[in-house]
Amino acid sequence: MLWTLLASIAPGLDTGLLHRIARGDERALRKLYDAYGGRVLATARRLLGSAAEAEEIVQETFVEVWNRASTFDSERGSAAAWIASIGRNRAIDRLRSRAVRERTMATIEREGRPAEPAPDALVDRARTNRQLTRALEQLSPDQRIVVELAYLDGLSQSEIAARTGHPLGTIKGRARAALQKLAEHMAREAAP
Repeated sequence: MLWTLLASIAPGLDTGLLHRIARGDERALRKLYDAYGGRVLATARRLLGSAAEAEEIVQETFVEVWNRASTFDSERGSAAAWIASIGRNRAIDRLRSRAVRERTMATIEREGRPAEPAPDALVDRARTNRQLTRALEQLSPDQRIVVELAYLDGLSQSEIAARTGHPLGTIKGRARAALQKLAEHMAREAAP
C-alpha cells in the first residue's frame, strides 16, 4: 500500500522496478505486484465475471511483466498503464476464447454430434483391420517400410527416398509391388 502511494507521487519508481525485474530481481516484481495486482484483479473480475479466472489473469499478467520487463518503454506510457494493459488484454483474450468455445459448443448442439458407428460397422472395421495386418505381414521389410512411411507418416515417395537413402526409382518400385501384393491378399481374403 505504501508503495502504491510512493509510486503515484514518483512514477519513476515503477520504471526503476521494471529495470530491476529485467535483471532478475524478484523483490522488485513483488513490489510491483503489491502495487498493481489488486487493480489488475479488479479489472479482470469486472471483465470476466469470475474470481477464479481473474486470479489466473493476475498471475499471467505478472509472469508476462517478468518476461517482458526489458521491453518496457517509459516514453510510451507509465508502468502502471503498461501493466494494466497487459492484464486487460489477457482478460479480453480469455473472453474471446470463451466466446469461441461457446459458439463451437452451440454449433455442436444445434447440428448434433456425429453418429456413432453401428455395431456391425465396428465389426466390419475390425475384420478389415485384421486382414490388413495379415496382408502387411506378407510384405518384405523394405516394402512394409515404404507403405508405413507413406500411409502412416504421410510422406511422399521423394521424402521416403530421402529418409531411407534409397533412390526414388527403388522406392517407387517397392511401393508398386507392395500395393499389388496388398491388393491380391485382400482380394483372396474377401473371396468366399
